[in-house]
Amino acid sequence: MLIVMNHTASQADIDKVIEVVSGMGFTAAPIPGGERTAIGVLGNKGYVDDSTIRDLPGVQQAIHVSKPYKLVSRDFHPDNTIVDVAGVKIGEGERPVVVGGPCAVESEEQILKTARFVKQCGADLLRGGAFKPRTGPHTFQGLREEGLKLLAKARAATGLPIVTEVMSPDNVALVAEYADLLQVGARNMQNFDLLRELGRIRKPILLKRGMSATIEEFLAAAEYILAEGNDQVILCERGIRTFETATRNTLDLAMVPLVKELTHLPVMVDPSHATGKRSLVTPMSKAALVAGAHGVLVEVHPEPEKALSDGPQSLTFPGFEALMADLRRLQQCLACCDIAP
Repeated sequence: MLIVMNHTASQADIDKVIEVVSGMGFTAAPIPGGERTAIGVLGNKGYVDDSTIRDLPGVQQAIHVSKPYKLVSRDFHPDNTIVDVAGVKIGEGERPVVVGGPCAVESEEQILKTARFVKQCGADLLRGGAFKPRTGPHTFQGLREEGLKLLAKARAATGLPIVTEVMSPDNVALVAEYADLLQVGARNMQNFDLLRELGRIRKPILLKRGMSATIEEFLAAAEYILAEGNDQVILCERGIRTFETATRNTLDLAMVPLVKELTHLPVMVDPSHATGKRSLVTPMSKAALVAGAHGVLVEVHPEPEKALSDGPQSLTFPGFEALMADLRRLQQCLACCDIAP
């Protein structure tokens, strides 16, 4: 349930509603808004009798929310959430954010060279995997903590905030020590222990959609993080598994405007993992922004043919430079048409 307060409601009115909700055995979650406050009722497993609540001073209306994700829902939180990643605002709507970097951190030379280049081209954040969840056990699994240290060096050299993946509850504290934005990969979207642990820290989270997850399952996964108190969550579409084999996955661009209708959280797109083909990354990056994405994550490597992982989908340096030029031109066109992410 969502309790909407009148814009004239006092703090005493709000406190009374919270007291009554708590007395009913539920959790009251105040949601301050630009003009009025709403209060979410959590913990109910069925219908809640709202007759007592509706008669309280300052209450405008009580709305029954049937969705399994409440904190994530735009019904609960009508205003867009802005996620702050070390000063980079995601979800503001002024311009899309670009995250660039290699699939995996391979060496100090590789990550520093890439970081400096993507910074020069105008990227906002640096991506790079230190812990790599690979399909097969005999492939490169990442440099682990050494990779995190190299990412920190790249941040110090360029000023770019870093995003990197966390794979288990056991290494949340370690990754959070280095990363500005912690990524949950597609394979871990329903690792509920990990999601709960990430909800208890105060760092932004990038949650990728599972390759076979429905929109409802995706948003329910985000709910686990918000339910623990962390509302700094970015949702990321990275392609879903379908019958099509010409691309690595199928990029579900329809989810971008749909999810923006359903939730207040920012939405980004990863065209690299979605397509698996270098030639498709730029077209699908542009399509993502036209669909309304708040930004894109793009894999970049100085020598993709020598990459230890995901070389075929990684842009070359000239390719990334051309992409950034295309995105700037596209953003100018969207601004002229008054189309914001």
